[in-house]
Formats: sequence, structure tokens, C-alpha cells
Amino acid sequence: MDLRKVKKLIELAEESDIAEIEVTSGDESVRILMKGSGQPRQSVPQPAAVPEPETTVSAAPMVTAGKRIVSPMAGTFYRAPSPEAPPYVEQGQEISAGDVVCIVESMKMMHEIRAVEGGTIAAVMLENGTPIGTGEVLFTLS
Repeated sequence: MDLRKVKKLIELAEESDIAEIEVTSGDESVRILMKGSGQPRQSVPQPAAVPEPETTVSAAPMVTAGKRIVSPMAGTFYRAPSPEAPPYVEQGQEISAGDVVCIVESMKMMHEIRAVEGGTIAAVMLENGTPIGTGEVLFTLS
């Protein structure tokens, strides 16, 4: 990852007073933890702790959970590389491991999401241009 981009991320983290930021692009990843981020801020009320399963984003460009393809990051979901192009995959289409199934735009960067395993696209869960969160189901496989 370009050092200038990492420096810019650090500056943005300092300006916005966030504690942590993680960015993954292809097989590169950078995680920035701000000093003192381990302690909650006094001015921010903390909600009651609710145990949630941890979502881990690895260097792999996509994560599957059973027969689902989920987003490894928050951003905007796009089914095709451009508005004029046909979608990468359609319902009922056979896919193989490594096939690009969609794009997620995050932090003004386009990230190709690839299938880790093969199967048949049972359903496309989102409309083109939909904002998504990390771990959100994009496709189901049969």
C-alpha cells in the first residue's frame, strides 16, 4: 500500500478522533490503532455490552458463511464493473472458486469480490448501488 495513503489515513483518524481503522485492498491490508484507543472515552456514553460474534476480515477478498457470500467490508454494492456493463453474475448461474461476483466500493476504491467456493447463485440479495455493512449477505448459493 502506498505510504502516502497510509499517512492520509492516519491524518483522517486523528482529525475524526476515531480509535481504530482497518483498510483492505486486494491482498494488502493496513490497520491503524490510535494511541489510548483501548480505553473508552469519558464523553461518550457506553451502551450495555451485548456479546456479538466477531467478524474477521482476512487478506482473502471475500468471506463465505455456509452457502452465502457476504461482504468483507462496508461500502456500496455494485453488480457490474460499470453502469453499461452486464452484471458479473445472475441468479441461476454456475460459479467457480475465484470468479468475480461483484464490486464493493469502499473509501473511493473499487474492490472485486471473488467466490471462495463454487456453486449456483440461488439469489442476489441486494439491488445495485445499495449501501452495505461488513458481513452483509450479498448472494446465496445452492
